[in-house]
Amino acid sequence: MPKVPKAKSSRVHEQVFQQGIMFNKDFGQHILKNPLIIQSMVEKAAVRPTDVILEVGPGTGNMTVKLLEKSKKVIACEIDTRLVAELQKRVMATPLQSKLQIMVGDVLKKELPFFDLCIANVPYQISSPLIFKLLLHRPLFRCAVLMFQREFAERLVAKAGDKDYCRLSVNTQLLARVDMLMKVGKNNFRPPPKVESNVVRIEPKNPPPPINYQEWDGLTRIAFVRKNKTLSAAFKQSTVMAMLQKNYKLHCSLNNILLPKNFEIKEKVNEILTNFNIANMRARTMDIDDFIRVLHAFNKEGIHFA
Repeated sequence: MPKVPKAKSSRVHEQVFQQGIMFNKDFGQHILKNPLIIQSMVEKAAVRPTDVILEVGPGTGNMTVKLLEKSKKVIACEIDTRLVAELQKRVMATPLQSKLQIMVGDVLKKELPFFDLCIANVPYQISSPLIFKLLLHRPLFRCAVLMFQREFAERLVAKAGDKDYCRLSVNTQLLARVDMLMKVGKNNFRPPPKVESNVVRIEPKNPPPPINYQEWDGLTRIAFVRKNKTLSAAFKQSTVMAMLQKNYKLHCSLNNILLPKNFEIKEKVNEILTNFNIANMRARTMDIDDFIRVLHAFNKEGIHFA
């Protein structure tokens, strides 16, 4: 068998090399080839015959075909037009063809349609923005079974106090229940990535928590800049003070509140931190209830983070 040449900017997928398709590293193209893992992901999503499924990055369609067999419809979002052609060719003139809808382009820039489930081997570089695009999408979907880089998956499920606990952990867990399902070794992909992977199940909280997510995200961004520091230290940053001052002045203006002549946002922030006994809290050990308490303390005093 002739040796497959190496490409500088992309890797070669042996199965489709003869058709001239070079797999693009920029798109994070690593095709899941192990049918047992594909089968397991489909089973763990508990697909119903009436389900509409969103698949992101279907590649050559190994998972897509399984999903089409089990569901009412699959909406496959693919950025690479060469793979779109392969996918279309794979189901052409079969009973599955009418159940497949392909969205061509960047899923992060697309308006998402209605779907019941999202099942995907996610291109790693869009992991974080994709999760929040899904979780903020309405109407809510039932659940997502997604493959991520192992390190990213561990951060998703980390609890307060864990070494992997970060803004991603608390922001995701505010909006959804996240469970680790299985580990997947790099040799299950073609070409093999440099990292190991994990599959997680994400189930949106329904109804969603009654919290302004933009505000929440603004607060956790400040707290996690240095997650080992106290909130008192985190709020001392000049850029944070400037943002809070601007937001507070807008709040006063909208609510016809007169600002004292020598108003200092720094004093107001310190007063809130002290009065609500939250100055010495640290992001790395704060759970969702702690962050809700801090957010309500500031909002009650007219200070907003969005």
